[in-house]
Order: sequence, then structure tokens, then C-alpha cells
Amino acid sequence: MKVPLSWLKEFVDITLSIEELAYRLTVAGLEVEEIRYVGLPLPIGSTEGRSGNQPHPETKVSGFAWEREKIVVGGVLEVMPHPNADRLVLCRLDDGKQEHVVLTGAPNLYPYKGKGLLEKPLKVAYAKEGATIIDAYKPGNRTTKLKRKKIRGVESYSMACSEKELGISDEHEGIIILDDDAPIGMPLVDYLGDAVFDIAITPNIARAASIIGVAREVAALTDTALRPPNLDVLTEGSDIRGKANIEITEPDLNPRFVLGLIEDIGIKPSPYRIQYRLKLAGMRPIDNIVDATNYTMLEIGEPLHAFDYDVLVKRAGGKAPTIITRRAKAGERLTTLDEVERQLDDFTVLVCDTAGPLSIAGVMGGLESEVVDQTQNILLEGAAWNFINIRRTVTAQRLPSEAAYRFERGVHPALASQGVLRCLELMRQWSGGKVAKGLIDNYPLPPDDPIVTFSTSQVKQWLGIELAPDDVANILKKLEFDVTITGDELSVSPPPYRLDINNGIVGVADVMEEIARIYGYDKIPETRIADEIPPQRGNRPLEIEEKIRDILVGLGLQEVITHRLTSPEREGRRLSPESSIEEPPYFTLANPISSDRNVLRHSILTSMLETIERNSNIRHRLGLFEIGPVFLPSNESPLPNEVQKIVISITGPRALPNWQGADTTLMDFYDLKGIIDSLFESLHIQDVQYKPTEHPTFHPGKCASVMIDDRRIGTIGELHPLVKQNFDLPEPPLLMAELDLLPITNAIPSLFTVQPIPTQPPILEDLAIVVDINIPAKEVETVIKKAGGRTLTDVKLFDLYLGEQVGEGKKSLAYSLTYQAADRTLTDKEVAKIRNKIVRNLGRELGAKLRD
Repeated sequence: MKVPLSWLKEFVDITLSIEELAYRLTVAGLEVEEIRYVGLPLPIGSTEGRSGNQPHPETKVSGFAWEREKIVVGGVLEVMPHPNADRLVLCRLDDGKQEHVVLTGAPNLYPYKGKGLLEKPLKVAYAKEGATIIDAYKPGNRTTKLKRKKIRGVESYSMACSEKELGISDEHEGIIILDDDAPIGMPLVDYLGDAVFDIAITPNIARAASIIGVAREVAALTDTALRPPNLDVLTEGSDIRGKANIEITEPDLNPRFVLGLIEDIGIKPSPYRIQYRLKLAGMRPIDNIVDATNYTMLEIGEPLHAFDYDVLVKRAGGKAPTIITRRAKAGERLTTLDEVERQLDDFTVLVCDTAGPLSIAGVMGGLESEVVDQTQNILLEGAAWNFINIRRTVTAQRLPSEAAYRFERGVHPALASQGVLRCLELMRQWSGGKVAKGLIDNYPLPPDDPIVTFSTSQVKQWLGIELAPDDVANILKKLEFDVTITGDELSVSPPPYRLDINNGIVGVADVMEEIARIYGYDKIPETRIADEIPPQRGNRPLEIEEKIRDILVGLGLQEVITHRLTSPEREGRRLSPESSIEEPPYFTLANPISSDRNVLRHSILTSMLETIERNSNIRHRLGLFEIGPVFLPSNESPLPNEVQKIVISITGPRALPNWQGADTTLMDFYDLKGIIDSLFESLHIQDVQYKPTEHPTFHPGKCASVMIDDRRIGTIGELHPLVKQNFDLPEPPLLMAELDLLPITNAIPSLFTVQPIPTQPPILEDLAIVVDINIPAKEVETVIKKAGGRTLTDVKLFDLYLGEQVGEGKKSLAYSLTYQAADRTLTDKEVAKIRNKIVRNLGRELGAKLRD
């Protein structure tokens, strides 16, 4: 938000330097990102874009200084034609010391050409010979010095300036014509010189999104009296009662609506000082009526809207119009002031009359009822709106505005009547209209005023500063809080323009922030923690989650963190078209950040696939994992079940090529299975099994369920070819695993046996057996380990054979067995006995035979 210093000074006396004021605001939470000097001299040592000798050197500085003696207020006494050029004029100009003949081509002087001595001088910004100004015809802010030269036969050495030439704006079609009160001969910097603070208004300080809001902060920070805006209105018109009505259908969306009326206005430009301020504040002047609404919004913080009252009466069939606020109906459309016809969503709140929509509430007015040059009577709206609904509407319509900027951050309903009164008086002063007596005010839902109770001991505990109750009360009273002191305890309630103070412990935190801001963050001493440290308790689920992350990173994978917001259409891409699975209901956001991120995800698989899609073109080998929640419906709560999942994905060659040679064959199912096995081994989880299964995301026949103690905890496999077509993915197989974190956590033993490094030599032996083709290798391994007992320390499958030599429906599995005793060297006889037991058990339980 851009805040002109001169405007700020109307409400609070400021004795600090510009740079010191910017620093004080910044450390209090209103970060001044830039100071723009308009006419005033820049700080010593500063250059364009860089601060100089000031307390907050990170603040950007810009601007253009006007020379006091060479750029002054001038008075144009007569506008004469140029003897040799129709588009140029000669002006008799008084600079307070002498008269000059000034040559200019400003089109806004043409109406005065050849009319002789003017009834009253036109006040202009006059640059004398030798003055430095900005060259309006060169890009950027390149300066030039005025020198004598002849233009079309007439000598020129000075000029009446445009806004561009003085660094006010980019406007240079005409010269500046000042208000009549500008004293001829006064240095222009004394009349118009200003500094503009560009303040970053964060959500927690949205109440300061106005000139008076910033003035309140300055008054509190400098212990200076605040002069509130004058809300007195001269009402010379008839009573407003009977001339309009208000109907609010949903008070929770529109807690207050206020109407005022001004009649017999004249549309014309606003006074130049008003236009100047609006430009410095970043707004474009339109006319005196629209400027009055914008000026009031910037000054008080209450966005307003002006309707052409006669248009509303015509739409009502000649009767008094009834203003209705309601949600949009199906199929309703509205052409807004930017001349765009908009399809309205059913959640959008509208300001309507009995004939239909007039404006999008709190965002933008409609074209039909806008103020035009022929407008004579104005019905002025001030209202309060639900900030979440406004934010949702702005996002859906992609229609940001200055009004919406304030409403979507929260505007207190109390400001509605204040804004209307202030604006009506400005319209009266600038248009000559007559303000109707009274207001029409419908206020069905006043906000609850919180009362926050706390003690000075809490101030000491929370902030580390020791303040007496009176000191705390004085700080809060500077911010216009109502304060009651009872011993060491204070009860406070916020002023009726703040919505950011809550009840309970959150309210205490809000008030503590206010105390710290005004006391000064930079004054709070560094202290050691004085409270008793709470007992340290472990968070086992989090510790295990972090351990799993470390293990997966150690296995060569890279962690990714993806959006938890998605859309049903995006998530649907992870399922093959053949799938008949019905998705459970999604949890939809009331105010989504975008239309394609409007629900909470059901699976991390889609998020992972989108990540691989974005990265596969720049990296041929990818190994990624994510640990995060999915959000599923709950039968016991309206809130979702947040189920933690682990998703792993690998694709590409086993290793990247290098000068030493590398295995560049493509990774397959067993590479992913190896990663899963290594994970479980590192977590000391036993009895892990893999069973063939089907899954709508994975390739039929290349997919398995992961089991722990006969309980399914996830799925691994190769991505389904039809799913792969839904994404821009590389040709190599894409292997993925999706595992539930909770059962893995529960399966990790709290204690596990650690074996010492053996000192006795092992005996190694290979064993090849023939079994039915449908018997899993894991089942064979289980039988071998059970029969081998503690002496059999390792079993590894190293070969699989299918062919005529083992017979149809059979397969050969070859295992490497390691026998080892901790206390002695095993003999061949002992090993043979164990081997024979293994063979017998394999034959008895699985029908296995030794391969010849």
C-alpha cells in the first residue's frame, strides 16, 4: 500500500525524519519496502534504488528532487497563439518575481487561447531557465537542463511542466494545472513536495490498509495524539427514508449494508490536490464522484460503490429501489465495469435490485448502473462482506481489485457507516450536490467484541519484559483498546475497527503481539529460558518416519514433497480405463487456490507420477520417494482420516555410464523389491512376503502385494501401460511401490538381537531343488530356514531355471547356504545332517526334489 506523507500528516503530527519514520514502522510490523521522494530531496548518500545514510538500509529509495529556487508555482495570465505554429501557444506567466513568455504545446491550454487576460490566473508548475527536469520524450527518468533555444522562431528558456517532467507520473499530454489556492512564487516542493511509503500490508495487520490505519500506528509508536477523520456532513437535501430499501438474505455473508443519497450533483474533475494524492497512492483519477469513493477507501479503509440512482429508479418501474444482497442464481451473468460479461458462480454474493444483479459484492460494480457524465443523483453503498467468500469470488472470477484487496482481508462492519458519511461530504464539496438527511442502515449481524484477560506475569513470561499494569494499559490505550485493570490483571477489548483480536489463549497471543510491537521488538532483551523445561518424551512415529527417510536416502533415493491438493480429474489419471473401482468422496476446499487443486488427495501415486513427468526429460535415471498423508473419509468424524503413506518410484538404468564401466541395463521389478527388502531388513522387520495381486495402477502379472505377518501393507509393481499413456513418461519401465506407514511402524520391534561378528569359519554350500512352478521362492526359503535352525546363518536365491530338464509345470531354484557356529568349526558330518533335514522337510512340505 502506498501512503503519501502529506496525507498521513492530516491525522497525526510527525516530527521524525522520513527515514526514521520508515524504520519505526518497519520494526513495528509495517514493513516499508520503498520510499519514493516526490520533489523532496533524497537522503544523503542514497541513489535511485539504494538507500543511503538511514536506519534501515534495506529500504529501497527512489524519486526526483525539485530545485527550490528554479521550480515554483507560476500563474498563467494570458494564453496567446504562436505566430508560426497552430499547435503551440505562448503564455504570459508570473513567477512571483517577474513575467515571462513561456512556449508550450499543452493541449489543456487550447481552450484559453486568444481569450485575452484570464479572469483568474491558471496556477501551474513552472521550471525556470537552468532547472533540471525529467525528459518526457526519453525512456526512463533521464534528466535534462533547460537552456535557451528558438522554437519556430520564438525564444524558449523555461517551461510549464507536466507530471512526467517532475517525476509524478507518466502523464505528459498536458501541463499540471494546480488548484486556485497555490501561491504564485512558492517553491513547488513546499506546495506539492511529498514522500510516499510503500508498505507491505501482511494479513495480520490488514487493519492498517488505509491512511488512518497507518496514522493510528504512527500515533501509537510516537506517543502522539491522533486526529480522526471528520465525519460531519452538511445535509441540505430531503430525508432518505422512502427513497430506497435494503434486503439482506444471508447475514453471515453480508453482516451490514448502508446506503446514503446525494442529489443534484455535477460530474467534473476532482481538485488537483485530490488527483495528485490518488496518483501517489497508485490509483487513477476518474471524476469527482468516483474519486470520492476511492479517496475515502484509501483514507478510512472502507470500499464504497456509487450507483446512478436514476437508473435504479427506472429499473424499479419508477418506484423507490430495493437493494437486495443474495447468492447468484444458476445461469446468472453480469457485465462488470471492465466491460466483461461474467458467468456467476452459485457461491458469489451479488448486490441486486428487483430487476436483477447490479454488482459483484465487494469486488466490482456492474456496467449498467455506473456513474456517467449525465448522472445527477448518487445512491452510495457501504457494506461489510464475508472475507472468505470474497476471496473465493476473486479467485474464481480472476478479478482482483482495490476493494477486494481489503474485503478479503477483513473489514469491520463499523466502518460501513463511517465510509458513507465521509464520502458523502467529499462528494458534496466537490460536486455541489445536496446530501439527503439520514442513512438507510441494515445491520443484522454485529460482530462479537472479544474480551481478553491476562496478567502482567504473563507479559513477563511471554515477552521477557517486566511491565507494570499501568504501563501495559498505556501501550494498549495508544492503540485505542478499552482497558480495565484489576490488581495484576487486565481485561481489554479491541476498538471497533479491528477483527484480528480473538478470544481465549489466541486472543492473549494477539494482545501480546500488540504490546511487543509498540514497546519495540528491538528493545526486548535477550534472556535465557527461565521456565522449567518440560519432560522430554519421544515421538516414536515421527522418529521412525525420519529413520525410514534416512534409510531410503542411504539406498540411493531422493525425497520429494508434493502438493496435497489435487482434483478428481488429475487423480483419475492413475487408474487404468479398465478399472471399475469407485473413488470414495473427496474432501473439497471451500476456498481453493486454483480450480485444479480443489480437493485433498486420495493417493500419492498421482503426485509422484506428475513429478516424474516433469523431471524425466532432464534425468534418465530417477529414484524418488515421498512420505506423506492421504485424506480418506471417516465414518466416525466429519474430518478426514490422514493415512500416512510411503511411495517409492524408480526408472531408468541401474547405473549411469562412466569411464570405469557400469551396469546400464534397465531397472525392473526385482530392483524395487530389493529396495523394499533392504528397508525392512534395516528396520528389523521379519516375515515379509510378496504375493501376486492385481491393482488398477499396475501392470497385470507384474504386481505384488507386500505382506507382513499375513497382513497386506502395500503394493509394488510396474506401472500399467494404459496408465502410462495418461502421462508424458519415458519409455523404460516405471516401477512404483505404495506402502502404509502405520503397519510398518507397528511391525518394528522395540528390541532386536545383535549378533557378534563370528570368529569361526563358515561352510558354504549350494542347493538346487525342483518344485511346482506356482510355489513362491519365499515359501521355499522359509522351509529351508526353519529346517536349518540357528546353524544356517544365511540363505540366498541365486538362480531360477525353467525348461525341459526340470519338466513341465516345474521350476528349479538354486540357493546358496551358509552354515556357521559361533563356538566351533562345523564338521562335514554336522553340515550333512542339517542338509538332509532341509531336503526331507522340502520334500514333505512342498513336494520338492533335489535337482540332478
